[in-house]
Amino acid sequence: MQARDSNGMIMSMDGSMDLASGNMLTYLHFTVGGDILWFQGWVPQGPGAMFGACVGLFLLALVDRWIAACRAMMEVHWAKRAQIAYANKLNANENADKKRAVPPLTPGNVFLMRRAPPFIPAHDIVRGILHAGQAALTFAFMLVVMTFQLGFIISIVVGLGVGETLFGRYAHAGTTLH
Repeated sequence: MQARDSNGMIMSMDGSMDLASGNMLTYLHFTVGGDILWFQGWVPQGPGAMFGACVGLFLLALVDRWIAACRAMMEVHWAKRAQIAYANKLNANENADKKRAVPPLTPGNVFLMRRAPPFIPAHDIVRGILHAGQAALTFAFMLVVMTFQLGFIISIVVGLGVGETLFGRYAHAGTTLH
């Protein structure tokens, strides 16, 4: 029996924390059952459930790397589309009674265009949604790692590695195709 404090609470931090549906071990472990995966009811109790959770985490890690590759390829496409839109706007202004709402195409304007692309809602809203999705996955992975369950951690790391192997060339190609 553990010693109780004056207020009746058990103050020892030496053992595992008793939770409603399992124990939270505060060290790296491979034990099956007892680790809550994101929600109170998601506690893999048997070897099959643990295997299923690990496969799910592996696939989720693949999705994370796929989203990163999609974002990189879309960035290249959006940059080209933004340059085309900017050039079309310049050409339209040159042909419209010599009124120039947009300055003429000079090296300084081209440099500014490369540094600050225009806000295009169809591009930037999608970019924001994709970034929010990646951030949510990153936080979810962090919470999984905080369970200290090595099966979960290895599944995520291997999934990220395999995902980078499958999709990384697209993400890196996107940064060099400008």
